Amino acid sequence: MLRQAAVSMLVLWGCAAHAAELLVRIDLSDQEMTVLLDNAPAHSWPVSTARAGKFTPTGLYSVQSMVPMHYSTLYDNAPMPWSIFFSGNFAIHGTTQTDRLGTPASAGCVRLHPDDARMLYDLVQSYGVDKTLIEIVD
Repeated sequence: MLRQAAVSMLVLWGCAAHAAELLVRIDLSDQEMTVLLDNAPAHSWPVSTARAGKFTPTGLYSVQSMVPMHYSTLYDNAPMPWSIFFSGNFAIHGTTQTDRLGTPASAGCVRLHPDDARMLYDLVQSYGVDKTLIEIVD
C-alpha cells in the first residue's frame, strides 16, 4: 500500500512538473520573438536574424547549452551575452547593435536587446532547459 501511494505521488508530481512550459517563438518575416509561458504570451521583442546571404535555421529546437558571456570564435571574438545555443553555433543572444533590431542583420544567430536576452536567459534557467522549446518560423 505504501509503495502504491509513493508511485501515485510520483505520477502526480511528474504531471505537475510537465505542466510548466516555456516556448520561444521567432518569426523571421516579422523579425519578432514571442515568449509564451504556460501557453500564454508573456513577452514580445524585436530581433535581428540572418542578413542577406546568411541563414537562420527554421524548425523546432531544444536548448543545447547556455553561456552567460560567450565570445564568437567565428566572428572576431564578438561578444554574445546571455547566449542560448539551440543548433550547433546558432544561438539566441544579446547584441550591442540594438539600433538594428527589427531588421535582418546577423550572420544567422537570433539577436536581442541585452536586457531582453538577460530576461530570456533567466526564464530558461527558471523553467529549465528540459521545459523550453525554441520554434523558428518563416
